[in-house]
Amino acid sequence: MHVLEPGTEVPDPLAPYLDVDRSRPAHECWVTGHMVAGIDGTAAIDGRVGSLSTAPDQALFRSMRQIADIVMVGAETVRREGYGPVRLSEEARAQRVGAGKPGNPPVAVISRSLDLDWTARLFTDAPEDARTHVITCTAADPARRAEAEKAATVVDAGRDAVEPAAALRALADLGHRVVLCEGGPTWLGELVAADRLDELCLSISPLMGGDPLPVCVNPAGSGIARFALKGAMADGDTLFLRYETDRQGGARDA
Repeated sequence: MHVLEPGTEVPDPLAPYLDVDRSRPAHECWVTGHMVAGIDGTAAIDGRVGSLSTAPDQALFRSMRQIADIVMVGAETVRREGYGPVRLSEEARAQRVGAGKPGNPPVAVISRSLDLDWTARLFTDAPEDARTHVITCTAADPARRAEAEKAATVVDAGRDAVEPAAALRALADLGHRVVLCEGGPTWLGELVAADRLDELCLSISPLMGGDPLPVCVNPAGSGIARFALKGAMADGDTLFLRYETDRQGGARDA
């Protein structure tokens, strides 16, 4: 056991995340989950994550999108949090363009029902080189699919439901090699159950008493996934933990 004590100040909190080698995923592409929780494990207050997040976490949350080829999020989170297109800083956009990527990564919404507001900024304000994607299944309502295709790039990943492995294969085929998942807890649980989460960046907010909703909602019978702690930082009372799936130690227990 080791005592964690305040160490060297980090001038750029994003730098340790930019330095991570994400070129060797376990499967189709590298998947990073970025979540925030209260110290009692809650993942929302009154149904929203934004109420749980502290100022340092909000700043890191926005800047972390620089690592992504695409930002993936569940439809319920999009509806509750009022998602819009990603808007990185001018410096971050310049770095991405220099690396041959769009200045801002597109957003990919996971939705089986396609019950989304196609007039929302997420669809109407997305730039041409970062058009919003919608990942759905072939059983989706045809009329809603027609509306979706007018507003977004529609990707099929499964027949009756969106399947995590199929979704990530489709994104990899489109050239997205680093996928940043921003929730929600149910979709994160699906990724974990499918053994598709390579990295988890977890912010611990110094709050208790939120909704009875955990960070990750795993499907029944999905087993235990094991992770290795790779980094820890703090800003005031907010703790930032970075984990990677423990492949060497045996990532899953059935």
